[in-house]
Amino acid sequence: MKSVKPQPGSIEGFFHSAPDDQPIVMINLLKYRERAQYPEGNAEPACSGREAYRRYQAQVVPMIKAVGAKTIWMGSVHSALIAPEGEAWEDAFLVQYPSKTSFVQMIMSPEYQKVVLHRMAALEDSRLIATVPQHP
Repeated sequence: MKSVKPQPGSIEGFFHSAPDDQPIVMINLLKYRERAQYPEGNAEPACSGREAYRRYQAQVVPMIKAVGAKTIWMGSVHSALIAPEGEAWEDAFLVQYPSKTSFVQMIMSPEYQKVVLHRMAALEDSRLIATVPQHP
């Protein structure tokens, strides 16, 4: 199933279940639209999905840094060796946040709410997976 925004209750579930006394790493998997799909009446110039995502990144990176988070790895997806047939991603990256609270603080901010439209316009499909460190 294609997804570009959280399912109802997923942020609340994340907030109540993830520990807040350790960093979290968000795994991002992205598949871009050929052409960005902005809401009707939006004044953004026409562009590709990838370009719309670059617009999102340009504005969200300072927000990520402001909450003490950082991108720790980024790459283009070459191939999926174990995945459902037809599932394909174009980019993947990992962002480490100091805590779940810092992540929620960022995505709930009015500033973030203004720029998330670029992400929504850009993506055909995505995954955002919250992880916490495991100690063997």
